[in-house]
Amino acid sequence: MFRRVYRNWSGEVRTDQLWTCAPRTPEEVPALADWARAHGWRLRAQGHRHTWAPLTVADGTPEAARVLLLDTTRHLTAITADSPTTVRAQSGATMEALLAHLAERGLGLTAVPAPGELTVGGVLAIGGHGTAVPAAGEVRPDGHGYGSVSNQVTRLTAVVLDPATDRYTLRTFDRAEADSAAFLVHLGRAFVTEVVLRAGADRPLRCVSRLDIPAAELFARPDASPPSTPSRPRTLADFVERDGRVEAIWFAYTERPWLKTWSVAPNRPFASRAVDEPYNYPFSDSVPEPVARLAGDLVAGTWASAPLFGQLQYLVAKIGLTGDLTDVLLSGGLLRELLTGEVLTHLLAGGLRSDLWGPSRTLLQYVRPTTLRVTANGYAILARRADLQWVVAEFADRYRALLDTYRDRGEFPVNGAVEIRVTGVDDPAWSGVPGARPPLLSALRPRPDRPDWDTAVWLDVLGFPGTPGLHRFGRDLEQALLRSFDGTRAGLRVEWSKGWAYTEDAAWADADVLDRVIPAGLRDGGGPGWDEAVTTLDRHDPHRVFGNPFLDRLLKL
Repeated sequence: MFRRVYRNWSGEVRTDQLWTCAPRTPEEVPALADWARAHGWRLRAQGHRHTWAPLTVADGTPEAARVLLLDTTRHLTAITADSPTTVRAQSGATMEALLAHLAERGLGLTAVPAPGELTVGGVLAIGGHGTAVPAAGEVRPDGHGYGSVSNQVTRLTAVVLDPATDRYTLRTFDRAEADSAAFLVHLGRAFVTEVVLRAGADRPLRCVSRLDIPAAELFARPDASPPSTPSRPRTLADFVERDGRVEAIWFAYTERPWLKTWSVAPNRPFASRAVDEPYNYPFSDSVPEPVARLAGDLVAGTWASAPLFGQLQYLVAKIGLTGDLTDVLLSGGLLRELLTGEVLTHLLAGGLRSDLWGPSRTLLQYVRPTTLRVTANGYAILARRADLQWVVAEFADRYRALLDTYRDRGEFPVNGAVEIRVTGVDDPAWSGVPGARPPLLSALRPRPDRPDWDTAVWLDVLGFPGTPGLHRFGRDLEQALLRSFDGTRAGLRVEWSKGWAYTEDAAWADADVLDRVIPAGLRDGGGPGWDEAVTTLDRHDPHRVFGNPFLDRLLKL
């Protein structure tokens, strides 16, 4: 037992020094649960703390709180082969280690979160995802899926109360068991010690980056007249149809997004650079000095520098990806001063990165802990694939309008990028387990009444914590999205690990979103969902040993 401050990824959640321990074996966790129940304490699983939402502990949790953090990253990290196509992983293992293990066996996953320093348990708890849907003509290989990582689970072991002995114990749930669906995405309301995940034969990928498509074209409305110059359509939906895997990073106050597309490529294309390790964007992973300096100025209070910061991020990405200095030469003032010859030499030293090829893990994991520590909101918009471009355009129009409104008032609440990804929903058949059900609390759980809603568009807006007006902007945007995606043509769900339920001065605080919008989003369409998940988790942990006051408020009937 030792004391340690809990601090999350963005620094928004910071506590007093809390009692912490590191279980050496899964069997020690039920023993801790019995102790906690007897003495009125609560247990919180802790991984690498790469989260935004207060699902582990809330900001300002005092030293006197009866909370014991369980660090899974020291000992609960084993990864072993379970069968030729499955892997057994303890909850404290990192996703980087998991993908490396799979790669050694010739296996891989279709889509995973970009950071490698995430625990398997943490990713599963919040329904972590990547970006992938089937490209035109693509046939899903056995063992692969296009939804959350949680949907790849075939078996899990959790700490539950045994009614026969009235003590906590380890219990293994097969994916075909009805109760397993509540544990696949549990938000920290349970403690999963180990999972078995299904994987498929690895498929090498080609990742192409481009910054030549204006946001007005990439995010254009489906009925807009296409520009006369490009010979091929260049909307986001067009790239999804072509390659199936896309990510758009739209730097604030710019009109040139960074578009990444991944395509299955068994052999290295002639123009591609082969890579054999992840994290291939050094200009993003290790923040260049001028970006860090301007970021420091922003955090220190020069909030009106946000447009300049967006332009600088765009230029750094363009130089690091393509080596093209044209925009630097044409820019003036402070940008030219920041991008000195020494900085340009550093950005060009690693070679060009706009066209990469390699094993899937080398291209799916590309965010290190050394990148900028920003906060983010997060939403999943469920819709028909045919409406994907409409969803993107609707968001872009709402986002632009709000930015303009705030800027006209001399306010700059956003100083990070917008990130847009696209995935499928959680089809339980992809797990390969007969009788499997989708994760009940997954943002990607299909709606029984809308089987045509087969696609999710993930929307995140990034910014530095403490930026004046950031929460108010988050509230305005959230309310606008709720009006646009009201369940008629598309529906909104929150991304659990990010920011949501905004008031004018706080996230995770709006009563209507917490009490009505979020539960309704997982009740709509009938079938099992919110109520069953809450009931199941309460039945297996009736004393709420694995919980906190925020989850008590959120997870109720």
